[in-house]
Amino acid sequence: MEFEKYHALGNDYLVLDPKETKISLTEKQIIRICHRNFGLGSDGILLGPTGSDQADFSLKILNPDGSEAEKSGNGLRIFARYLRDIGKVSTKPFQVETLGGIVTCQVSEDCSVIIVEMGKVNFHSAVVPVNIDGDAREVCNETIEVNGKSMQYYAATIGNPHCVIPVEKANKPLAMELGSSLENHPNFPNRTNVQFLQILDRNRIRIEIWERGAGYTLASGSSSSAAGAVARKMGACDQKITVEMPGGEIGLIIDDEFNVQMSGPATRVAKMNLDLECLKDL
Repeated sequence: MEFEKYHALGNDYLVLDPKETKISLTEKQIIRICHRNFGLGSDGILLGPTGSDQADFSLKILNPDGSEAEKSGNGLRIFARYLRDIGKVSTKPFQVETLGGIVTCQVSEDCSVIIVEMGKVNFHSAVVPVNIDGDAREVCNETIEVNGKSMQYYAATIGNPHCVIPVEKANKPLAMELGSSLENHPNFPNRTNVQFLQILDRNRIRIEIWERGAGYTLASGSSSSAAGAVARKMGACDQKITVEMPGGEIGLIIDDEFNVQMSGPATRVAKMNLDLECLKDL
């Protein structure tokens, strides 16, 4: 089974063309393939391109725990770069259908920058979704209890759910300590991605990320989009925002309606052949 491996600021994915394999991947097989000791190792699998009635291409995004993600900004940049590498697209914009909605992508002439129109961020409890007391509403600067700690959070979705925690200093120990508990908090019926957000200035933020189904992550496009939108919602940032993450930086443009345009790189790593022997015991 042949995969193409890419990373987007250290967030790595395996791309598999469904037409190239007769195997329909099970949850256990996905977990094994993504495992960094027993498989090829990755933060997920991108299944595509496949046909779509609504867009130029369709993409299925699989988390390393075997679950399916609605949307991934880094995954979409990688998929766009892959489509360019195999000659399926040019420098012109094209659309990709995901479980979390249709997005528009564009790859630069030298493939160094990929732009993705990520869609509109929504903060409403019924849309994210969030389990709350009282009437349905935007969940902004509300209190959440986790691991004996009380903190303020914003709930957001850009096709997939996010919990954004503004903090004085975003760091890995904080993400490792609270990420899993927040991901699985009863407020979030579909679990959630988690970002710890530090405002640096009007045009720059720093985030640490705990990704649903993947754990601590070096970078994330959808997390950047959600955190940037929260920074705008707080009135702390302007339209153009640079997002600092352990893996590198992503550029955002977020308008007054919270529509997000993301730009950043995607890097090709290798062509990898999976020997089916590693799946035999499954």
